[in-house]
Amino acid sequence: MKKFVSYAVGAFGHDAFYNTLSIYFMMFVTSQLFTNKGDAAMVGIVTTLIVCIRIGEIMFDPIIGGVVDNTQTRFGKFKPWILLGSVIASIGLILIFSDYGGLATSNPMFYLVLFGITFLILDIFYSFSDIAFWSMLPALSIESKERTRFGTAGRFGSTLGAQGVIVIITPTIALFSKLFSGAKNGQQTQAGWLGYAIVVALLCAGGALLTVLNTNEQHNLIRANVKHTKFTEVFKVIGRNDQLLWIALSYFLFAFSYVVTNSLIMYYFRYRLGDVTAYTWVGVITCILGVISVALFPSLELAIHRKAIYIGGIGMMLIGYMLFVFAGANLPLVLTAVALLFFPYPLIFLATLMAITDSVEYGQLKSGSRNESVTLSVRPLIDKLAGAFSNGVVGIVAVVVGMTGNAKPSDISAAGVQRFNTFMFYVPMILLVLAAVIFFFKVKLNESEHEKVMRQLEARLQKDQQETTTSEVMTDELNAQSTIEGAPEHVQ
Repeated sequence: MKKFVSYAVGAFGHDAFYNTLSIYFMMFVTSQLFTNKGDAAMVGIVTTLIVCIRIGEIMFDPIIGGVVDNTQTRFGKFKPWILLGSVIASIGLILIFSDYGGLATSNPMFYLVLFGITFLILDIFYSFSDIAFWSMLPALSIESKERTRFGTAGRFGSTLGAQGVIVIITPTIALFSKLFSGAKNGQQTQAGWLGYAIVVALLCAGGALLTVLNTNEQHNLIRANVKHTKFTEVFKVIGRNDQLLWIALSYFLFAFSYVVTNSLIMYYFRYRLGDVTAYTWVGVITCILGVISVALFPSLELAIHRKAIYIGGIGMMLIGYMLFVFAGANLPLVLTAVALLFFPYPLIFLATLMAITDSVEYGQLKSGSRNESVTLSVRPLIDKLAGAFSNGVVGIVAVVVGMTGNAKPSDISAAGVQRFNTFMFYVPMILLVLAAVIFFFKVKLNESEHEKVMRQLEARLQKDQQETTTSEVMTDELNAQSTIEGAPEHVQ
């Protein structure tokens, strides 16, 4: 139980960090850091920097996976990167949620240089931590049921972390705004946002420490079939795994649509409903539903299997989108739509995570060598790519629609509302349909197929081991005979 809980706590801090960076940082930039009418250019530059850095770094994620796979320490290959990456990324998070001592206004160009360097370092080390954390999953167990338990524990923690920040963000910012800036009536300040970022950073680094202290890799015949992957070969490892590629394409379309909508929900409450405090209810609802959803996954996987979970979940989300379109300013309908949108998300995430994890053995059977971190790096790569594109979309939408600074719902034109709805609802719905179609027709690696892969893999490895042993015995016998024949007659 300690190892499951520790893995869950690590995931809690991990996703609290991810949601804060992917969803709320742009809200901080547009609502606190650059709020004057002439600051639109600075918002645009920051947005461009984020998108370019994340996309550029994302291309190196498989190489980062290769570095993790090739790491050899007495603590294993995952733990050093989980801890080091989380600590450095957490320090970076605190820095970007500041104005660098007033440089954002007094010396904007110097601020942009420092921000770019900080964000690059933050993103690289978070990638190391993220890839090492989730790619440790197939190393914790090779049994599908045991993996499901670890995956469920991890997703349970990440759900609470990702949705927990929704619950705490508004009151936490208000609390620190009052403590640091003397703000009243729930008013938000830059110092309040900084205090919130410090809390998230501590959760991320602390959770990583618990995971490192209380989990261990398994050592067995299948995991012993590992060779060092050259950096020039990591993309070939991914490219040869056809099932991994189809899963990745489907999941990218799903993740991008979800993150864009999730990033714009806080804007919806602030600039459409005019009640940002009601946003806390989103966190409460999604936390409760997240716990229920994750708890249901093992039973649902046994009853209807992953493909039905994935496609059925997307169907439920589409219903939520349609309800959201007609909800307008009706808070109960909005919250109902949020519930329908979010409830399937942890289920779809887990179905994807377990499918990618099983593709480790699929790729091992096809290529003859095992690549855990390189294979599992695909899922974090997709999430960060979706987050990068969503940051760009959100920054552009906020400026174009006029949802910046202290704007009120009445300031948003009808055309602005229509543009906002297009990015928040209509485009994501199309992407979800495409994701479901690809997963249904192209992803063949289900639970029963993985069992077949495991049987074939074990048989092949046992045969190879026996042949190697026989060869070694024959070599030893020949060497012994040669020694005897070459010895003096009285010795023979």
